[in-house]
Amino acid sequence: MPRSTYINVRLFQVNRNPKFGDFFATTRSRHPRNQLFLVSPLDFDVISPTGYRPQDTGEYTGRHTNSLSEDAVNLRTRLSTLAAITTLALLSACSGESATVGGGANDPADRSNAASGDTINLGAVIPLTGASATIGEDQRRGIELAVEKINADGGVLGKKINVIIEDSGGTAASALDAARKLTSANKVPVVLGEYSSGVTIPLGQFLQQQGLVHMNIGSSSPDIAKIGSYSFSTIGLDTIASKFTAEYLYRNGHRTAALIAPNNAYGSGVADTFKAAFESLGGKLTNTVLYTEGQTDYRAELQRLRGGSPDVIVYSAYGQESKVITSQAYELGLSKAAPWFAIYLSMCTADADPKAVEGQLGMDVNYIGPDGQSYEDAYKAKYNQPFATTFSGYAYDAVMMAAAAIEKAQSTEPQEIAAALKEIGKRYPGVTGEIEFDADNQRADQPYAVLKYTGGKLEPAN
Repeated sequence: MPRSTYINVRLFQVNRNPKFGDFFATTRSRHPRNQLFLVSPLDFDVISPTGYRPQDTGEYTGRHTNSLSEDAVNLRTRLSTLAAITTLALLSACSGESATVGGGANDPADRSNAASGDTINLGAVIPLTGASATIGEDQRRGIELAVEKINADGGVLGKKINVIIEDSGGTAASALDAARKLTSANKVPVVLGEYSSGVTIPLGQFLQQQGLVHMNIGSSSPDIAKIGSYSFSTIGLDTIASKFTAEYLYRNGHRTAALIAPNNAYGSGVADTFKAAFESLGGKLTNTVLYTEGQTDYRAELQRLRGGSPDVIVYSAYGQESKVITSQAYELGLSKAAPWFAIYLSMCTADADPKAVEGQLGMDVNYIGPDGQSYEDAYKAKYNQPFATTFSGYAYDAVMMAAAAIEKAQSTEPQEIAAALKEIGKRYPGVTGEIEFDADNQRADQPYAVLKYTGGKLEPAN
């Protein structure tokens, strides 16, 4: 397999450096930022990114290799032809900052400026816009509170800690753009993110390939455990969550269930693990509906849930999509046909119409653990409100653990940070409860709660 460098290409042009004879591809991301990539004048392949629908945005992933023999290529062209085609797209582009990207898949860029001056930089890629923006903002709050706590206590290695936060927009393509900037321009050794499993997995895979530490702070697909030895999770995966949900429902008399979830890595993981857990107890899944994200009408999918007359409807959906789904279910009378039970209730109700989700029950990750009261107090004091979602604490714990690992390793080198995280993760007193990593660096046990949405608030269910 030839050595490859993957770059995300949107509106871009190719320029020849007259001094060195090299070629540079200037790319445009959704954020106002150009990135400058050194590429070879040999051959340039353009392929559609896995799991991503370009639609009308003109987005592609480019791969430069020294061979044209690989099978995963949809469009193959010489660099000169590519330049001619894409220069047309550049006409609609506007100016932005540039950054130089270096380091191959197995050749991480120098991390020397991760701890330059009096600051140690870490990175985070979270959804500050898009369907999960409410969750992303709460993750940002958790990060902010951790940074304030660490620096108030003296920092790390005698330096202040800083987390550079990038917006994923809720898409894998934008998340990878952000990760390249963080790892190449900012040279961070650790990156937190994302929230959606379909974004977190390629993000983690990219960081793993670069030999950098990835910390999953919100995703739960079982496939996250396969990313690699540099990927750690401060939140439990769906193998634990679905078992908890199935046992709760069965214990409370439910024997038939229908399920609706997004058709992505997260949703398919929920569907598979819940089905296995519920049926192992003696329950029956009457229907499973995996919906396409980004639609404005889910009535057809919702009508399919009626089949088999389930005695409970289990669902999971990201904030803005959940708003559409629950509102349309309410209009169709589905919310009265059978009780609805949410997997991650705070996510499902964050942006919902209150009347559409009033009285709903659901499982969720615990807000805080036994050592989390001071964190809850700090959150309320800074933001003048209770927790907006249940996810900020996992971002907080990740920053605290990364800082502790750097201090323990006395280094900002990713390999040494990862080794220290394994030691710290044998028993870490997080604000979300005790964190213990399993053999795959995943949280081995995750405390959950059953909550009820009532009067616009989430409260513990009776």
